[in-house]
Amino acid sequence: MRITIYLLSIILANVITARFAPFELGPLIIPYGTLFIGLTLVMRDMVQNRFGRHQTYILIGVALLLSALTSYSLGDQLWVVFASTLSFIISETADTEIYTRFKLPFVKRVLFSGAVAGFLDSSLFVIIGISPLGLNFVPWELVPYAILGQWVAKVLMQLIVAGGIRQVVIKLNIYEPNISEVH
Repeated sequence: MRITIYLLSIILANVITARFAPFELGPLIIPYGTLFIGLTLVMRDMVQNRFGRHQTYILIGVALLLSALTSYSLGDQLWVVFASTLSFIISETADTEIYTRFKLPFVKRVLFSGAVAGFLDSSLFVIIGISPLGLNFVPWELVPYAILGQWVAKVLMQLIVAGGIRQVVIKLNIYEPNISEVH
């Protein structure tokens, strides 16, 4: 189930981002699909909890292929598909490696690994894909707001999802390695 949710959240993020214009929250620019990236990063951690690091990298490869195919089939320009693919590879790798090395309670591991991964994903995609360096959708003066808006949304969603998962696991008295343990 967690693999399915992980893969579907990536596809949904692409579809929603392609279909709806970003919303602005004050100076922050946030694509609606960004809200699913927080879920994606938490589910990647859940996949790693259950299946280990090696299997997680295989699934990241599958997710990368699905993400690129979805973006391309939705009509995204190849430069955006490239920027998305590059930011995905780097951010998912960072998330996996940080999550692997930190021996902290689940929510803290998710927060640390996801904060770094979310920042890398947001920064790389905005700068390479949609800034004047890429397709010039976002002018340089708005690039920091686009990065910050995406990053804040991803981190908040990760906290909500990770905290919610932990509460469900505890309430249902389900043993889930690294989530059930109290530190």
